[in-house]
Amino acid sequence: MSKQAEFAVILKMNPMFADLGADELRRISALCHTQHLDAGEMLFQKGDAGDALFGVRRGQIRIETGASDGSRLTLNFLGPGDLFGEVAVLDGQSRTADAAAGEPTELFVLRREDFLGHLEREPRVAVKLIMLLCQRIRWMSERMEESVLQPLPVRLARRLCALASDFGSEVHISQEQLGVFVGAARESVNRQLQLWRKDGILDLQRGRILLQNMTKLTAVARNE
Repeated sequence: MSKQAEFAVILKMNPMFADLGADELRRISALCHTQHLDAGEMLFQKGDAGDALFGVRRGQIRIETGASDGSRLTLNFLGPGDLFGEVAVLDGQSRTADAAAGEPTELFVLRREDFLGHLEREPRVAVKLIMLLCQRIRWMSERMEESVLQPLPVRLARRLCALASDFGSEVHISQEQLGVFVGAARESVNRQLQLWRKDGILDLQRGRILLQNMTKLTAVARNE
């Protein structure tokens, strides 16, 4: 399968493009090129111009921002099949967060000028994009609600389930990073993970969490 055909498959899996026909997806994918990043390499930084939409072909991208105390806050993890950069590629404003490769990564890149030209010709895609942005707003509202109302086990379980949906049962993340991700101290995260380890829900290895019982973890995530 060619790279353009792979990008068309990724587009088809995304809500913004899911209802488009095969010919339309091929026309969009023909506009893309690929970019390689080494582990830890920055894709863009907060304040950079928003000049492209990205799709992850392989690897992992972490969306991060800096806190006032100098620490790093991970906003999202993106894996193969994920698209990102929708807001900046539309309004042309500066990036609102940093993006860095968590491991060797290959990206599909769709430049803003090419994408906007296509939207002018195909308003159906513009409508889909509006729907996707509304979903992102809802997602952010849910995350804010979690941070205020949900206890740590629920927040932690939901994060692990979300990571598992993208990366499988072996999640490469440190406990410190996970703590930043759910808004909790590393010590609190460790205590909860150790309890789940005793219950056979997961196992802990250096820099990795092996999820062994997704049924139980999902039940916690649903606060059942």
